[in-house]
Amino acid sequence: MGVIAVVGANWGDEGKGKITDLLAGGADAVVRYQGGSNAGHTIVNGFGKFGLNMLPSGVFHAQVVNVIGPGVALDATRLLEEIGQLSAQGVPEPRLRISDRAQLVLPVHKLFDELEEERLGDRRFGSTKRGIAPFYADKYVKLGVRVAEVAQAAQANGATESAAVTRLLERLETNLAAKNVLLPQLYHCAPLQAAELLPQLLQIGRAIAPYIADTGELLRELLREGRTIIAEGQLGALRDPDHGIYPYVTSSSTLAGFAAVGAGLPPQSIGRIIAVTKAYSSCVGAGPFVTELFGGEAEELRRRGGSAGEYGVVTGRPRRVGWFDAVATRYGCAVQGATEVALTNLDVLGYLDTIPICTGYVQANGATTERFAADTAELEGARPLLETMQGWRSDIGGVRRYADLPAQAQRYVERLETLIGVPIRIVSVGPGRDMTLERP
Repeated sequence: MGVIAVVGANWGDEGKGKITDLLAGGADAVVRYQGGSNAGHTIVNGFGKFGLNMLPSGVFHAQVVNVIGPGVALDATRLLEEIGQLSAQGVPEPRLRISDRAQLVLPVHKLFDELEEERLGDRRFGSTKRGIAPFYADKYVKLGVRVAEVAQAAQANGATESAAVTRLLERLETNLAAKNVLLPQLYHCAPLQAAELLPQLLQIGRAIAPYIADTGELLRELLREGRTIIAEGQLGALRDPDHGIYPYVTSSSTLAGFAAVGAGLPPQSIGRIIAVTKAYSSCVGAGPFVTELFGGEAEELRRRGGSAGEYGVVTGRPRRVGWFDAVATRYGCAVQGATEVALTNLDVLGYLDTIPICTGYVQANGATTERFAADTAELEGARPLLETMQGWRSDIGGVRRYADLPAQAQRYVERLETLIGVPIRIVSVGPGRDMTLERP
């Protein structure tokens, strides 16, 4: 009953999609409340293997209403592609609702994302080039285009003289005014014409019209009925623009606290916050990563990680990997307000004789600390302080009760729980929905 927030404790890629898909079996709605198509949730279930970028991870459950909240950067093209992919793989059409207050990622946002990364060169932030930073920049300087505006224009059935179409065209012209100064002057590209963007937007408006709703009222009504809602976060605490490794962050808040805003939920309705973390560390994108491994050691962990190795769902880039970072994870759980933790990919570590854990950082001056610093330069200059635990040297993918795990694996989980200070209630031993253990 109420709202369960499923969020990342680290840099993203923790396995939130799997946990959301698992919990959605007992939920009435799953709502995405921030981010866009710039990160993927990998899900393996009876229908197959899927990499979702825009759709909420409840789409495989017929009873679930899947909601795109007003805080989301809606990449409608990608959303429609994913719906088509689900159908092609035999998944029944999901119950989908898109907030009429959400805003659209425009082609110009993706263009500027690509151009800026190219301009920055070696100083780039590792963007997925899905238009996220330009989208949120436009949103907060009040240049964004809302779903409701596009839907109203699309209802005019191509009558370009309609008031709704005229308003949308004016909105696009306002959006492009400053960009058309930057394009030739900074990026050496030709200016864009609003009229050329209009047909594609009208087409999108017609395609998404059946899904548009007042999702805030929908979710609040479900709460009044005593239903269960899952708020699904994207990326992780360390990518939050206020509390993460700035400037190597995303452009929307990744914290459970933002779910109330980005979904349109009462803050007091969020009663359970599950922070997801891997049994080791992984990261896509630039920025400090204290426990990072290199060479053959990294490649072995990367190759074994996840259902198909540690490679980004969106970009396909090899993820950076390292040992479990208790300093970063403890901090991530704290800023998320985690009431419990879901530990994923424990099975991946079964090849190791001993397993290192980072319990603190050795700073550039030789001093040690257990604090996750705000200064990225301090983090970049730190080395991990490691302790080692005995590995279990076996395949645990077939285990279905926590008590049946090897003693060494149980001790590893219990040590992590002590270090992060939050109870680990869920342990994942493989990608499948059934490969998940509840811990008493």
